[in-house]
Amino acid sequence: MLTRRAALAAPLLLPSLARAQAWPDRPIRIIVAFPAGSVTDTLHRNLAEPLSRELGQPVIIENRAGGNGVVGTEAGARALPDGHTWTVLSTTNGALNTYTVKRLPYDPLRDFASIGYVADNPYVLAVKADHPAKDLRGLIDMAKAAPGKLTYSTGNSSSHIASATLASMAGVEMTNIPYRGGPEALTDVMAGRIDSTFTDIPAGLAQQREGRIRLLASTYPTDFRLLPGVPPVSSVLPGYGFVFWFGMVVPAATPAPIVARANAAINKVLADPAIIAKLEGMGYVAGPGEPAKFTETLRRQIPLLVDRARAAGIEPQ
Repeated sequence: MLTRRAALAAPLLLPSLARAQAWPDRPIRIIVAFPAGSVTDTLHRNLAEPLSRELGQPVIIENRAGGNGVVGTEAGARALPDGHTWTVLSTTNGALNTYTVKRLPYDPLRDFASIGYVADNPYVLAVKADHPAKDLRGLIDMAKAAPGKLTYSTGNSSSHIASATLASMAGVEMTNIPYRGGPEALTDVMAGRIDSTFTDIPAGLAQQREGRIRLLASTYPTDFRLLPGVPPVSSVLPGYGFVFWFGMVVPAATPAPIVARANAAINKVLADPAIIAKLEGMGYVAGPGEPAKFTETLRRQIPLLVDRARAAGIEPQ
């Protein structure tokens, strides 16, 4: 009976296997649901060329910003399930949006199949180089002395929750000024129009080297080895900590053999010592693994971050 069932099932598997063997047969586009220059964009642009070499087809980054990651992510969910359209899910569009966006038009778990975990890193808290606050304690003291006067900019839900949680744990009132993306949020800090922002490490370190900003702290729960000299927020506010992650997905109906080949390709790239060194130089820790690793990350992080967003007083929009 088992042999007969297997014989009957074999023809059903052949089209899927044939597609996987021929895949990819044209360029692959990776949808980044945030602006060019954002943390999500910079990370994946550094992976596009090595992925192209590994897959034998051009890998093109397509920025589809809007709606705090909703526009591009929905487009990725609705793409043809043929393995030629990948979407980056981050802490923002992969977890926080399930709470912060009313009537979210996609489900991170139901609408996608995981290719794999890519990397993670903390954010860094930046102020203008000549800001009166010389350290995190100084910024908190200023906020306590003038409730609601100090401002922080946010380019996505991840930076919003990092800032709102800091203010909540410190017992201070600060005013959030939302921006379209992280680069714009940082630009107005450098211009002195905003007091602080949580930004990505590459942008933070680059602007600090240019003398435009001062880095006060990182969101990592403890000292982060790739940020010597930048203390964690937890050194002032014990228990504070956020690690922001990134993974790659395809539409849910994508054939499993194609997902497996895509996973093997990205894992090979992320295991390359030259790529590891490059990512670490930008503040990222690579995280290759099986597709289930990223799926499990989503299952754990969605309820955790929703609870933290509620605790920080963030309201769905």
